[in-house]
Parts: sequence; structure tokens; C-alpha cells
Amino acid sequence: MNRRDFLLTSAAALAAPLAAAPSPSRNILELRYLRMRTNPDNEMQRTSDFLRAAVPALKRSGIAPLGFFASVIAEESPFILAIASFPSLAAMETARAKEAEDKDYIQARDAYNAASARGYERLETSLLRCFETMPAVELPPADAQRPPRVFELRTYESNNATTLARKIHMFNTGEIKIFQRLGMQPVFCAETIVGARMQNRVYMLAFDNLAEREKLWQAFGSDPEWQKLRSLPGNNDTENVSNISNAILRPLPFSEIR
Repeated sequence: MNRRDFLLTSAAALAAPLAAAPSPSRNILELRYLRMRTNPDNEMQRTSDFLRAAVPALKRSGIAPLGFFASVIAEESPFILAIASFPSLAAMETARAKEAEDKDYIQARDAYNAASARGYERLETSLLRCFETMPAVELPPADAQRPPRVFELRTYESNNATTLARKIHMFNTGEIKIFQRLGMQPVFCAETIVGARMQNRVYMLAFDNLAEREKLWQAFGSDPEWQKLRSLPGNNDTENVSNISNAILRPLPFSEIR
């Protein structure tokens, strides 16, 4: 073996262990807000009926899991929030292309758009990338007999990318585990990569009802582990967070996240 072949072989051997242990894929989430205005009751029903009809085509396109929610207490209500999950940006493009060619989807879409009244007043979309320690949507335990859960969607805006990175690190190194230990059921935790109010991170929690939500947030606020985590240098919200907003949501009957 000459010197050149030896160097190439050695380099390949050194690279092999790295290639054999890729990091977990962090899913891409698409959040679509369909804002209602002129006749919200009629718009909500029409849009909900369309989304229900579109679900089989979305699943055939490989989009999963799917979540559909109506606002209960939130800014700019009423609205329907549709959440779709993809393994990657490339997978999202492929799935959306399949969706656009699905005959059943086209039929449902065209029927929805043919009505004289609009189904919604404004459509807003954002793309998020899940955190390293929670790389995909985690569905709450399914039970057809139980009443629908209450979901809370929280958005934390940061002053800049540096302060956002601190808050994400705080989540990855402790805050998510505290949620889980207390029974707060995180559904996803993600960073917005395309959307409004950047830089920001968004997460969703599931609760059995509003009373449980109140109880668990009180437990979280007084939790010794949380108090210790927030007291570490660089973890204070006054240093890293410029605005916090949250929305209380209820799942629509055909939502996989419920």
C-alpha cells in the first residue's frame, strides 16, 4: 500500500464511526392559522368541514401526525390552527406536492372555494424545527372514551438569536423534564425558523381540563428544580425574553392530537 492509499484508508476509518451514529432527526412543523372575521360561526363550520374532508388525502400524502384546533382564549380569535409534522423540509415539499395532485383533495378544496362567502379572512403560516431533546410531536395517550383535552400553545419571543439559544438550552437541559415529571404533557417544543415575531420558540402542553392546568402551573412555579434552574446565570426571563403570549385551544373532533 502506497502512502496516498494509506492516508485515504485511514481517513475513511476515522470517519466511519461518525457516519454510523447520526444525530436524531428534528422534525419540521407547519402551523397554519385560519383567521375568521365576518361570520365566524359559519366560517368555522365550513372550514372545519373542509379540513375533515381533506384529512384522508393529507394522510395519503404522508403528513402525520395532524392536529386541528379551535381557539378558546387567544389573541385574534376566532381561528382554526392546523398543525402538520414532517421529517424534514424536503419531506414537506414532497408531501405537499402529493397533496396538490390528490383528486379527492382537489375536489374538496374546489367545493370549499366555490362558495360565495369566504371560508376564512386571513391565512398565516410558520415553520418550526423541533428541539433536540424532543425531536418530534409526542401524542398524548389516546382514549376514545375520554373528553377532549385542553391545549395551551405558548410563544416566547427573544431579543436576538443569542438569548433565544439560551432559552432553548434551558429547555433541553431541564425544563422539558420538569414538565413531564409534573404531568404537564408537552406535545412539542420548537424554534420558529420562518414566521412572524422572530426570534421565538413555541411549545404546546396538554391538560385534562382547565382546572388541572391551573393546578399544574402552580406546582411548576413552586417546584424546587425549576426554581434552581431559573436562578442559574443567564436563565432569567428578564434577560432572554421580550414577550410571552399564549393561547388556550380545544381539538376538533378529527384531530389526531387530542
